[in-house]
Amino acid sequence: MHIIYLDNSATTRPSPVAAEAAERTIRANFGNPSSLYRLGLDAEKEVKAARKSVASCFGASDSEVFFTSGGTESDDTALFGVWESRKKQGSRIISTAVEHPAVLRCLDVLKARGADVVLVPVKRDGNLDMEAFKEALSDSTVLVSVMHVNNETGAIFPVEEISSVIRKRFGNDPAARPLLHSDCVQSLGKIPVDVRKTGVDLASFSAHKIHGIKGSGALYIKSGLHVPPFIYGGGQEKNFRSGTENVPGIAAFGAAAEELTVPDPAPARRLKELILSEIPDVKINSPEDGCPLILNVSFIGCRAEVLLHMLEQDGICVSTGSACSSRSKGSHVLSAMGLSPEEIEGALRFSFCRDNTLEEVEFVAERLVKYTSDQRRLRSAFRKR
Repeated sequence: MHIIYLDNSATTRPSPVAAEAAERTIRANFGNPSSLYRLGLDAEKEVKAARKSVASCFGASDSEVFFTSGGTESDDTALFGVWESRKKQGSRIISTAVEHPAVLRCLDVLKARGADVVLVPVKRDGNLDMEAFKEALSDSTVLVSVMHVNNETGAIFPVEEISSVIRKRFGNDPAARPLLHSDCVQSLGKIPVDVRKTGVDLASFSAHKIHGIKGSGALYIKSGLHVPPFIYGGGQEKNFRSGTENVPGIAAFGAAAEELTVPDPAPARRLKELILSEIPDVKINSPEDGCPLILNVSFIGCRAEVLLHMLEQDGICVSTGSACSSRSKGSHVLSAMGLSPEEIEGALRFSFCRDNTLEEVEFVAERLVKYTSDQRRLRSAFRKR
């Protein structure tokens, strides 16, 4: 069965180039990068080459990129590190109500440790309420953490504007202003990302979202900033992130970064057109000005989980929201947007990559027409009994 994979916000298929890079390091350059003999030096070269490629794909220098196990570790390292280094200067941390659980769970812990956590709301279209953000800023603010692209709706948050607001109020000196962190896991590979342009101080990335392999990520830390380590040990990554490097994952990350391109949004836009024209009682939850590769739709009168499994029978993979919280009750993102329980219950997320085609989405739309009709008819019949 041909798989039509439309869950690229959860993970992406590793590219042949990335898979080959991982296999090469497993089979040939398998040495420990900290070893001084040739096999170790060859592994170290793999890491250095990958660091250069990864850094260049989001506008950083090699020295500003630190490899981690993925986006979650990068987020944790940034939030806990900044808090430990700045908590004597102030207690406020500002984030949003729709962040990934990797950020929200950190904030729960930091709140228990004394942080004054403020979660900025979003508007009904999923976009950030910038007026609320400006009101939340206070002299005690030490950290702002705002995602770049929302993983469930595709809303693009104005990170560059947020950076400008911070600097206008507090000045440019990073020692005297709140630091700005952005979870860029969903933006890299979907929209252009340039850490210099956005003005962030720290940013999180994940390899398996850009056709690398799972188990590798990166944290960008702007040159000149001091953030204490989150993991201690042998002093790898310039004493910032100890532990023997995941060379296969890092090499694959570098290979994926080398071939990184922003995909054509035409298949995603076509699916949206077909859904709106051929299926009644739907609500598009993704904002018009959001990332075009993420489409969140509520099929009113349907249960999204049932639709998901019906589509799976035809080899179509979609999701009901964030893969990292798929077993939780309801979507905190859609709830924060003010959607009704029925709208949340019927919400599916379609997320695209460079491999998706117009022919695929034509078939997906055809199946959606049938399965939404079938499910609504059955639910209606059941209610009448």
